[in-house]
Amino acid sequence: MLGIASFIGLLIWQGIGEVTSTLATAGWGLTVVAAFHLIPMLSSGVCWRILLPARHRLPLSRLVEARWIGESINSILPVAQIGGEFAKARWVMRNSNQRNGIPGSVAGSSVVVEVTISLLTQIIFTIIGLSALLFYLDLNSHLVVEVAVGIAIMIALLMAFYASQHHNLFERVAHLLEKISGGKQWLKLSGGANTLDQAIVNIYSRKTALATASAWRLLSWFLGIGEVWLIMYFLGHPISLMEALLLESLGQAIRAAGFLIPASLGVQEGGFLLLGIVLGIPSQTALALSLGKRIRELILGIPGLIIWQIGTWKTGAGQRLSQHRQGKDQADQNPEHVIE
Repeated sequence: MLGIASFIGLLIWQGIGEVTSTLATAGWGLTVVAAFHLIPMLSSGVCWRILLPARHRLPLSRLVEARWIGESINSILPVAQIGGEFAKARWVMRNSNQRNGIPGSVAGSSVVVEVTISLLTQIIFTIIGLSALLFYLDLNSHLVVEVAVGIAIMIALLMAFYASQHHNLFERVAHLLEKISGGKQWLKLSGGANTLDQAIVNIYSRKTALATASAWRLLSWFLGIGEVWLIMYFLGHPISLMEALLLESLGQAIRAAGFLIPASLGVQEGGFLLLGIVLGIPSQTALALSLGKRIRELILGIPGLIIWQIGTWKTGAGQRLSQHRQGKDQADQNPEHVIE
């Protein structure tokens, strides 16, 4: 509710008519922006594929599909930016064939490490953007201090998350959940907490793969600069690639800081307004940029959610049919047991 109120308040403050009029300038150009977003998504898919063991390495198209679904969930649904990661793991498990089937521990561990790499490379991307802000604009403002503090907090949290992954993080969580729930078994999806923890450690032992995957994930962040440049171009306010770098890198950092608010509503808009002031971009245009990104999320996100739901229903129906057939086979083999 706070996010929605902030979002609406900013629009009213800047003038809904002026902002929507500016956004309307982009027109069908936003579909081009949505199509372009598939390029950084592809780069992220390559990162994820590298982290998978060779014997479980799925086609890139399947992983990009799973990433698309996960990103759709994170950008539209109130899942604190992590629900999509669970969905990604389940999607590749359920939709891999028998020959290349992926166990839960492999899918779960690859997603955990991929998230860690994503956070690390985002910090690097943000530091690059902050350095560019200082170097090219010779700026001394509260924005620099705030972003720097945010980076320091992100680094501390990332280090704690990384260290916990080497000290049986999921086993500890599973034991805690079992105590809370009265002994129910958790993490069956991931093949057991111990197996998941070991699979994570195994991925971290592959240093070359980690470095290569990180390079591809960092590339995906840089490719996002093109999305900002395209939106501003279609809005009739073309900017340089350096300005696009500043908007994308610092804008993503500000959005990440508001991860508890669904879709970072209001947080992203406020961030772009602040960055627009620094870069001399009209407030209405800065807000239109944020709305352009949200429209892109809807263009890709709504079909992603539909495919996710259809796939879930089909998988559920298939599992029920398989269980029914197994029960029927057992009944045919041992009818007396069924009568009992």
